[in-house]
Amino acid sequence: MVVNVSSLSVNEPVGATDKDTTIGFSLDRTKNDGFSSYLDEDVNYCILKKQSVSVTLLILDISRSEVRVRSPPEAGTQLPKIVFSKDEKVLGQSQEPGANPVSAGNQTQLKPDSGKSKRSTVDSKATGEKSFSVHNSDGAVSFQFFFNISTDDQEGLYSLYFHKCSGNKVLSSDKFSFSLDIEITEKNPDSYLSAGEIPLPKLYISMAFFFFLSGTIWIHILRKRRNDVFKIHWLMAALPFTKSLSLVFHAIDYHYISSQGFPIEGWAVVYYITHLLKGALLFITIALIGTGWAFIKHILSDKDKKIFMIVIPLQVLANVAYIIIESTEEGTTEYGLWKDSLFLVDLLCCGAILFPVVWSIRHLQEASATDGKAGDSMRPLQQRANMKTGSHTSTPAAINLAKLKLFRHYYVLIVCYIYFTRIIAFLLKLAVPFQWKWLYQLLDEMATLVFFVLTGCKFRPASDNPYLQLSQEDDLEMESVVTTSGVMENMKKVKKVTNGSVEAQGDWEGTA
Repeated sequence: MVVNVSSLSVNEPVGATDKDTTIGFSLDRTKNDGFSSYLDEDVNYCILKKQSVSVTLLILDISRSEVRVRSPPEAGTQLPKIVFSKDEKVLGQSQEPGANPVSAGNQTQLKPDSGKSKRSTVDSKATGEKSFSVHNSDGAVSFQFFFNISTDDQEGLYSLYFHKCSGNKVLSSDKFSFSLDIEITEKNPDSYLSAGEIPLPKLYISMAFFFFLSGTIWIHILRKRRNDVFKIHWLMAALPFTKSLSLVFHAIDYHYISSQGFPIEGWAVVYYITHLLKGALLFITIALIGTGWAFIKHILSDKDKKIFMIVIPLQVLANVAYIIIESTEEGTTEYGLWKDSLFLVDLLCCGAILFPVVWSIRHLQEASATDGKAGDSMRPLQQRANMKTGSHTSTPAAINLAKLKLFRHYYVLIVCYIYFTRIIAFLLKLAVPFQWKWLYQLLDEMATLVFFVLTGCKFRPASDNPYLQLSQEDDLEMESVVTTSGVMENMKKVKKVTNGSVEAQGDWEGTA
C-alpha cells in the first residue's frame, strides 16, 4: 500500500501556535467489518496525543518539516512497518502512475506477499518513535510512505484516518482549515482488488449464466403454453435477462479494476444503467403480481396506482444512492449520507411492495367467507346439474381458498427474500473474515435466483394453476339451463370464454 500526500497545508486560527493544533494520520487494522475500530468508540481525547495506543500514528510537524512515526509494540509482527526510505523495495513501487487514487479514511484488505518481497524482517523490539524529514514548500508539505504485508499475522482490514486535533486555547468557533491531495495505491500480489473482492468477477459471470439459463427455460415454457400466457408472464421473462446483463457488465467493470487499478467509465455507466433497470423492473413485477394485474384483472385500482407512484420514485432514488456509493470513496463526506439514505429507501420499497399482496389476501379471505355461505345454499342445485352433465366442478369457495393459499405462500416468499438479502446476508458479511467477504454477494445472488425460480413455479402459465382459474360464479353465469322438459331437456346455452373475456354465442349446443 503506497500513500502519497502532497500540498498539505494548515490555516490556523489567529493567535494559535503549533502546540495548539496537531495533525496527522493513524493506521488501524481489524479482521473484518464486524470488529469496530477505535474511532467507533466514544472517546473525548485526541488519538495523536496519546502516548500508548494500539495503532500506528504519523504525527506531522510542519514547522520542523518532519513526520514522527509512533508504532505500537506489536509493529513488525502483527502490524506492518511504515517505510519512508525509497531504498527498500516494497510492493507497489513499480505500479503504474494511473493506479486507483482514493481518499483518506479508505479501507483495504491486503494479502501477504508470499515471501516475494526482498525486504528484511523487522525486529519486534525495534519499536518506538522515529522521525522522517518531509518536503516543505512555503508551508505546504509533501511526503510518501508505504508498507508491505509480509506475514500471515499482518493480514487484515486496514483503515487510514486523517486527524486534526485542536488545543485547549483554540475555541470551537475559531476557523481551523486545511487542504491536501492524497493518492492511495492498494495492490495485492495478483490484483488491485481487495482480498475479499478478488473472486467477484468470476462469481458475477457464473451467476449471469444461471440467470440467463433460467430466463431461457421460462421463455420455452411460455412458448409451450401460449394459450395460458398473460402479459405479466412476458414482463417476468424480461427480468432474468436484465439481471444477467447487469451481472455481465458488473463482472467486466471489476475485471478492469482488478487488472488496471481503475474502472473504465464506459463499462461502469452501462452497468449502472442496467442495474437501475433491473431494480425498477424487479419491484414493479413483484407489485403487479401481488395486485393480480393481467391475471384476474386488467385495470389497476386507485390503491394499486398509489403504490406504484410511491415504489417507482423510491426505487429510482435507491439506485441513484447505490451508484453514488459505488463511485465515491468511503472517506468523503457524502458517502455516509448516501449509505444511510440507501438503507432507508430500500427498506421503504420492500415494505411498500408488501401492501398489494396483503390487500389481495384480505380480499380473498372476504370472498372465501362470502362464497362459503352462498355455496351451502346452492350445493343441491350444483349437485343436480353435475348429475345431469356427468361432470365435476369446483365450488367458488374452493377456488378462492386455493388462491388465498397461493397468495399467503407468495407473501412468505417475499418476506423471506427481503429478510435474507437485507438482514441475514448483511450480518454474515460482518461476521466472516475479510477474505470471505465475497460470500455476501454469493448469498445475495443465490437468494435472488431462488426467488425468481420459486415465483415462476407458483405463477407459471398452466390450466391447473388456481391463480389463473376463473371463479365458478362466472361459470354459473356462462351456463344457463334452458328447460328440463320436452325435446330440449339436455340443451343449454353456452358462452365462449377466451382468456377471461366472455363472448355470447347465438347457437344452442346439446350435451347428449
